[in-house]
Amino acid sequence: MRDLARNKKAYHDFTILETYEAGIVLKGSEVKSLRAGRANLKDSFVRIIKGELFLLGSHISYLENTNSYFRPDERAPRKLLMHKKQIDKLFGSVTKDGSTIVPLSMYLNKKNIVKVKIALAKGKNLHDKRETLKRKTADREARAAIVNFGKGKI
Repeated sequence: MRDLARNKKAYHDFTILETYEAGIVLKGSEVKSLRAGRANLKDSFVRIIKGELFLLGSHISYLENTNSYFRPDERAPRKLLMHKKQIDKLFGSVTKDGSTIVPLSMYLNKKNIVKVKIALAKGKNLHDKRETLKRKTADREARAAIVNFGKGKI
């Protein structure tokens, strides 16, 4: 499994409840540009439209050597492929609980097929974000102290 793009902001802004794997419909040379690392999931989100999942706001830029006649829209909505039961479950959670669906990462699976890891998430408040940052820094300092103690620097 090789990561092509990650959405680090999603972990900061949302509390992840459940994760799912979805296929994605791509056009032309988009797979090549994904392998070259030319994707951005920062402000992207997933919407359910007429019983189908769509990835909106993602940016997959085309390569320079792509034919000028065929250059797909970089910010076009891309269809995500999942089972109908999973989509219905997500739709029920989104409408009932008020949670959102965010993409976490794009990656190549073992068969070299591009997949998108999406998550059912709940938005964090400002104090929750601050608490998460404090916990991260405390954990980082604790690990550094353990490493330094093992080296005999303390």
